Amino acid sequence: MHLAAFAAAGPVSGHHGGWRHPAADLNLLSARYYANLGRLLESGKFDMLFLPDILAIPQRFENSMDSQLRYGALGALRLDPMIVLSALAATTTHLGLASTISTSYFEPYAVARALATLDHLSDGRAAWNIVTSFQQAEAANFGLTDQLSRDERYERAEEFVEVTSKLWDSWKDDAIVADRATPLFANPDSVSAINHHGKWFNVQGPLNVSRPPQGRPVFIQAGASGRGRDFAAKWADVVFVTHSSLESAQGFYKEMKERAAKFGRDPASLKILPGIVPIVGETATIAEETNRLLSELTLSRAGLSTLSYHLDIDLSEFPLDDILPELDVPGVQGHYKEVSELTRKNGISLAELGHRYGVGPLRDFVGTAESVVDTMEKWYNSEACDGFMIQASYLPGGMENFIRLAVPQLQDRGLFRREYAGSTLRDHLGLSRPNA
Repeated sequence: MHLAAFAAAGPVSGHHGGWRHPAADLNLLSARYYANLGRLLESGKFDMLFLPDILAIPQRFENSMDSQLRYGALGALRLDPMIVLSALAATTTHLGLASTISTSYFEPYAVARALATLDHLSDGRAAWNIVTSFQQAEAANFGLTDQLSRDERYERAEEFVEVTSKLWDSWKDDAIVADRATPLFANPDSVSAINHHGKWFNVQGPLNVSRPPQGRPVFIQAGASGRGRDFAAKWADVVFVTHSSLESAQGFYKEMKERAAKFGRDPASLKILPGIVPIVGETATIAEETNRLLSELTLSRAGLSTLSYHLDIDLSEFPLDDILPELDVPGVQGHYKEVSELTRKNGISLAELGHRYGVGPLRDFVGTAESVVDTMEKWYNSEACDGFMIQASYLPGGMENFIRLAVPQLQDRGLFRREYAGSTLRDHLGLSRPNA
């Protein structure tokens, strides 16, 4: 089983009430905060830390950023993940370091250079969560009056990844000789221009950073539309997804493995990690009490504000006492499918949906370590996942409890490592190193 930690460099990682918990560390602007988190995850032998990112303060709900800032919702504050992870490269030795970077507003050369640098500085632990931004507020921050269509975003992303891959391969693995006597620092015959000319990019190359230790960083993707699933099946090493039930997770798992095979890939090389927000206590009562407190600290408007951002629809326009209507969603279709299924199955109002969305995906992982691990094991053995993306309800306490109580249970059952077997993130995930 693989375990990754989903933790934003901001107030919300897995629970919109988490930052209000009396034991939450709110030193979000301190390097020590992230160093402590990295050391904690490494003590739990986690595969990686995954930092999500957005490029604007969302203002989709009520056409205002008020709810995001006021309630410390998803995008109230977000540090640059690449800078945070660069600091963590110096304070950790095994933990994978995953950064979200958008293909919509950046250039392949700059991204390839930054990720190659991170992979070198961390001795092969870098990962890239590839996203195609979709918010008007983000476009406006990059001098654009409108966004690309969904198909255009994925078309640009395809070429973006092709170009970055060519740039990483523009140096052969043995290009650096560092022979003082000759002298020969880098063999010119082992470094080549890429001369890429496409619809979206024209890049000469080569990169001015040598080939990364992993060949290329690990690719993460979370696209849930048909186009997004094909993109993930073709390119991704890890797929991050959220589900409302075991059954939907099993269906997605089967579909994605089949899609990977259609692209000529070994399905086992595509790791599916659904996000969960486990709340683990020494007793069921302690866990339920923590869950109750966090639930009380979560406001419906905070969840609706973030859901509006994810769906790219202003949900304040609909009656809060009614169920979520059928919508043509321009935003993240996977989130709409998840909440739509939840709404139809339970007949809950939009106000209640906002609250549930604010407390994070699923409610099946609350209880003692034994009961939480029972559920994780059931999912894993039922071909619903290859592991989990752990989203702590609050930090660091929620993650500390999971590592202290649940991880030993996973290890005792032979489901999770006791020690790291390799040094790179590809080693942790059981992925081969791509050839140049």
